[in-house]
Amino acid sequence: MERLQKIIAASGYTSRRKAEELIKNGHVYVNGEKVTELGTKVKGDDEITIDGVQLKKEDKVYYLLNKPSGYVSTVDDDLNRKKVVDLIETNKRIYPIGRLDYDTTGLLLLTNDGDLANILMHPSHKVAKTYVAKLNKIITKEDLLTIKNGLMIDNILCKPVNVRLRKNKQKSKYSTVEITLEEGRNHIVKNIFSTLGYDVKKLNRIKYDFLELDNLGVGEYRELTIKEVKKLYQNK
Repeated sequence: MERLQKIIAASGYTSRRKAEELIKNGHVYVNGEKVTELGTKVKGDDEITIDGVQLKKEDKVYYLLNKPSGYVSTVDDDLNRKKVVDLIETNKRIYPIGRLDYDTTGLLLLTNDGDLANILMHPSHKVAKTYVAKLNKIITKEDLLTIKNGLMIDNILCKPVNVRLRKNKQKSKYSTVEITLEEGRNHIVKNIFSTLGYDVKKLNRIKYDFLELDNLGVGEYRELTIKEVKKLYQNK
């Protein structure tokens, strides 16, 4: 038996958080009975309906996208901005695993597999993500060492797995820095540098766990292989 909200999320109908809202607000029925209690467990052969529509199990899909700037990492947007899900041709209800800021580019995973999304986003699993940040000025060796040794962001220690200088452009007066983190707080990379007085002019995620962009162009995507999906599941 599985928790009801997990079954709904795993079907690709919506995220687990949205599923919990649907349950609490009385939209979900199991075998004709309204269920409003979170944590209710159901069997595989139970009939689940949401607003009168019977839930059907959906095949899982997994995509790796090279996100362009100017897209939001969400399924719905009140401001009617362009969304990353619009870049992928599928009839499945997919959603991004985590998010990249509107102006941040690079590697983003999308799926309808709620279990995998929860595994990869849970802080305890410490999934590594690597970024390249272009700064508004030359970074000092002292500040690079400070970042490497860890610094407090919102009263919580942030210590990257790795930090290295890619290049200093003395004439243009900017630096690019590669940084790998095992956490996913909002705006964490920008906040690391802003704490030391640097603005991140461009931010690109180049790696997520073992996955890389390779030759994928901006705005392009591909499906993950079964082997890659199984390897991602090993983060449990």
